[in-house]
Amino acid sequence: MNVAIIGASGYSGAELASLVAKHPNLTLSGCYVSEGSLDKHKLLSDLYPEHRNLLDIPLLPLSESAFDDINSSADYICLCTDHKVSVDLAPQFLAMGKKVFDLSGGYRLTSNDDYVTYYGFEHQHPELLNEAAYGLAEWNSSAIANANLVAVAGCYPTAALNALKPLQQAGLLSDEKVIINAVSGVTGAGRKASVGTHFCEVSLAPYGLFNHRHGPEIEQHLGHKVLFTPHLGNFPRGILETIYVQLKPGVTKENVSDAYQVLKNEPLIRLLADKVPSIKSVVKQPYVDIGWQQQGSQLIVMAAIDNLLKGAAGQALQCINLSMNLDHTTGLKGAF
Repeated sequence: MNVAIIGASGYSGAELASLVAKHPNLTLSGCYVSEGSLDKHKLLSDLYPEHRNLLDIPLLPLSESAFDDINSSADYICLCTDHKVSVDLAPQFLAMGKKVFDLSGGYRLTSNDDYVTYYGFEHQHPELLNEAAYGLAEWNSSAIANANLVAVAGCYPTAALNALKPLQQAGLLSDEKVIINAVSGVTGAGRKASVGTHFCEVSLAPYGLFNHRHGPEIEQHLGHKVLFTPHLGNFPRGILETIYVQLKPGVTKENVSDAYQVLKNEPLIRLLADKVPSIKSVVKQPYVDIGWQQQGSQLIVMAAIDNLLKGAAGQALQCINLSMNLDHTTGLKGAF
């Protein structure tokens, strides 16, 4: 299949371009940026010299003629764009008969009211919200394989949902809110320059208290109330989440361990049991590392991912693999 990437100059877009370029069953048909981008016509490898000789391809402006080129050359479209841009672009590519994999949050929620509250805009294509398959690969593989529009799961929700869904499905969670403290590297804020992500300004600090857009995403796809607090860390990439769970009375350590066995055969999930996951162990890797420790009815679950891989580009490629009836790990294991 031929893949076009829109928004390829960003961190996730460049990561995905490198994965597609190395994938045995995919061809990178084109990399695009907005017409107003200062990066247009530059080589992607000039922006990311670690990909020299692999991504020596120009970043093309997404002009009117570019849509004609994409229509004739690409089978799959990957949107690594701003949420509102994805909302606008996805229907145009769907009308061409393309399969669209959206790495933004443009189609992750089912309610237009949530877009107004958490994203700050009215969704212009609410009819597509229930058509989009949620791209959490281990839990929604059949829908992903059959969908024309895949809303690739957010980075924080990917770690949280893989850590919590086994417990929820096994009926082990009490009615109390689950508390999620999460820390992400600065690449999670995107490549666009801002004072808050300037090297000399970055410090470990929380943000988005009570209103971060990943909170309702986690709640919607978990089916349980959460209190989600993200933090910006002073490191480039990776996410570590520490999650505080109140279990139902009488839940044993064996019950918890048994619940996680639903993930034991997932090739990109590593169950560490009572070992503590770390960012170091997942950076530039496509895995979710999950560990847990229990004291009475209090459970602490820890999850670590690379925000640009399992949290974005790697999971998008996993969804593409599912659409092609390939193994989850094709083009991922051994690609780094």
